[in-house]
Amino acid sequence: MNSPPKTNQTLSLTIKAAYGSLGFPLAAAFIALQVFIPTFYAESTGLSLTTVGLVLLVARLCDTVTDPIVGYLSDKTPTHWQRRKIFVTVASPLIALSTYFLFNPSGEIGVAYLLFWTIAIYIAGTLSIVPLGAWGAELSSDYNERSRINGFRVAFGLGGSLVALLLAVYFSQSDSAALNRTLFGISMLVILTLLISTTLAWFLVPDNKETQLPENTLHEAWKVISQPTPFRQLLGSFFLNAVGNAIPASLFVLYVTHVMQAVDRVGQLLFMYFICSAISVPFWVYLSKRIGKHQTWTVAILLAALFFVFTPFLTSDDLLWFYLIVAVTGFATGADLVLPAAINGDLIEWDALQTGYKRPGLFFALWGTATKLSFALAIGIAFPLLDLIGFSATEENNAIALQGLAVLYGLPCIGFKLIALFCMRGYPITEKMHRSIREQLGEADRN
Repeated sequence: MNSPPKTNQTLSLTIKAAYGSLGFPLAAAFIALQVFIPTFYAESTGLSLTTVGLVLLVARLCDTVTDPIVGYLSDKTPTHWQRRKIFVTVASPLIALSTYFLFNPSGEIGVAYLLFWTIAIYIAGTLSIVPLGAWGAELSSDYNERSRINGFRVAFGLGGSLVALLLAVYFSQSDSAALNRTLFGISMLVILTLLISTTLAWFLVPDNKETQLPENTLHEAWKVISQPTPFRQLLGSFFLNAVGNAIPASLFVLYVTHVMQAVDRVGQLLFMYFICSAISVPFWVYLSKRIGKHQTWTVAILLAALFFVFTPFLTSDDLLWFYLIVAVTGFATGADLVLPAAINGDLIEWDALQTGYKRPGLFFALWGTATKLSFALAIGIAFPLLDLIGFSATEENNAIALQGLAVLYGLPCIGFKLIALFCMRGYPITEKMHRSIREQLGEADRN
């Protein structure tokens, strides 16, 4: 009988911090892309909400095909080439370049400009994010240590989001001119921290784990998602929950500006949201160790859905209640950021036991595709519907249009989250089962 795997698969704080630091610039760039860019281009370029939404949708759809390619290539890259590191390093200057031009448009700005640079930043992000996820999963195969590794990455990511949002607070107003200044500051932040974090990760974080891939990779990849497996169950739930999160995120600036009539509080509210997310990370990691990862994630989803129930009914007189909703849903979001990726990492060993393959790049590539599709679907749903009900980002709106915005901000989020919970019922990979899987694989501590 194989001996149980060792349990001391903990990494030094230096390694976890150097790895996690890569989340800082990525989060700073993509929080601006998700929250500020749609409103900025709608307000400052004359493009309609439908046009902006469709451009972002098309850009996301174009990018979805890159995730499996990058995942496959990073799995196939020889270990002595530092296969995860090389992708992250090559991606850094591409992210910096596309961030600068997308966030700081000049000259005539139209559909082509927005589409080109949005596709560019998405592809550059894929080159980093997919190998980064696989890299983190390979650093340790311990059930709880994976949560801590992801906790570091999320903590740095939330730090990047918070610093980016501090710039929005500093500029105080969310009109197009202030958004322009904010986006310039964020682009400089991204460029500087990419240089620092990439250097730290290259020199301090190990990257030496082998992968085992099938000969017919595409066929085997299709089997993972076409058959009823724990991975398909997790991926479907993650996708639905991500759509539920992305809709209010993409409408946040519009909701606060037009429904709550608190344009001067946009940056402050966003900052508070991410502060609460950051504070919550140790709590969710601790709770997951006590009751399990997917059970803890379920608690967080229910908490967020419960508080989003009130958002369609708020008016400008209820700003304090909205502060409470933002704080609680931000706290719940910490679990969304930490736990699903850690759960996905555990499936690498499950896959190895079932198939004999070890292919974290593929698993996190499909994960990345689901993330992108969720954002694309959210934009594709929300912005055209706003146009359909007669809402305008630049002109005064009647009561029906404002109520439509309020409903779109809250109710779809609840629906998607509840369906995600339904799909996640009976998820089989508990800590006990994961330990049994590792025992059957005969894993030892090789960190």
